[in-house]
Amino acid sequence: MSETSRYNRQIILPEIGEDGQYKLLKSKVLVIGAGGLGAVILPYLAGAGVGEIGIVDDDVIEISNLHRQVIYKSSAVGKRKAAEAKAMILELNPLIKVNVFAEKLSSKNAISLFENYDIIVDATDNIAIKYLINDACLATHKPMVYGSIFRFQGQVSVFNYQNGPTYRCLYPDENNSALNCEDAGVIGVSVGIIGMFQANEVLKMILGVGEVLSGKILVYNILNNEQQKYDFEKSSEVEMTKEDFEQKYNSSENQFEEIKFELIFDEIENDEVLFLDVRNEDELPKINLKNTLQIPLVNLENEIKKLNLNQTIYVFCQSGIRSKIATELLQKHQFKNIKSISGGALAMKQSLHEKIQ
Repeated sequence: MSETSRYNRQIILPEIGEDGQYKLLKSKVLVIGAGGLGAVILPYLAGAGVGEIGIVDDDVIEISNLHRQVIYKSSAVGKRKAAEAKAMILELNPLIKVNVFAEKLSSKNAISLFENYDIIVDATDNIAIKYLINDACLATHKPMVYGSIFRFQGQVSVFNYQNGPTYRCLYPDENNSALNCEDAGVIGVSVGIIGMFQANEVLKMILGVGEVLSGKILVYNILNNEQQKYDFEKSSEVEMTKEDFEQKYNSSENQFEEIKFELIFDEIENDEVLFLDVRNEDELPKINLKNTLQIPLVNLENEIKKLNLNQTIYVFCQSGIRSKIATELLQKHQFKNIKSISGGALAMKQSLHEKIQ
């Protein structure tokens, strides 16, 4: 039997056996993100024989992805990550089912997607999306396998496992200003190691073996090979129903507005508006507009009095992630005329270059 031959080396493990292999075959895992972490998680889940895998990603492959997203070829640059990932893992294991959702995860689709899977894997580098995944997992009673990278250090945990602690129990501050890979930099082996840890947690939950990282966070440093595990407790205020989820996200998303920089070229010389740079002072490229003010996101709440409550403010960061967090923060402080510039300083620099030419 081809399936027995394919999985023979893990079936002979007494902790797995044929019963464990059957559990893998019947399992359904949804992976959010087909970038650095997803590129590691997906082939190992497929290779192990997870019966149905969903991939959620609306991004395309860029040349700068390839040093860490090693399942993609140079010839695939410009193509959809989710579709390319599906093709790769089906070539690795044609016996499984792979579903592609080439769309951005949002409050509009999270609940309906999560309800069809057993385990949800967070393979994103977006803080706001991590909170969304956590809350949708709470509303649908699904475990969330978390992974995160910051430069040479990575973190892994499992949230909402058997009603255990959640992402909000560990990180209650939703205005976290952590940088993503594009902003902070990353080396490929970091995402490789952390992605492996995440895949391992998925397999342990399916097979019912080992100790799941629930109520614990593993922190791994690739520069000195040191790792620590820290315990954390469940907060008393972490319950969320589907109704709570809809109320929280539909109200906040409807208020949020993002705009492309090229649509506001005419505002560059307008003294009545402000371009608010929420990056750190040492970040490049520099955006030199006469009506620009720089307040790093981490300092924004403390320095909010520097801003005019009634002024039109365009917020930007490096790539458009921290600016969304800053926009939401300002909205909570009653600022009304706030928009986040999509693509951040990188897109702005390109647009300014094209305008000059």
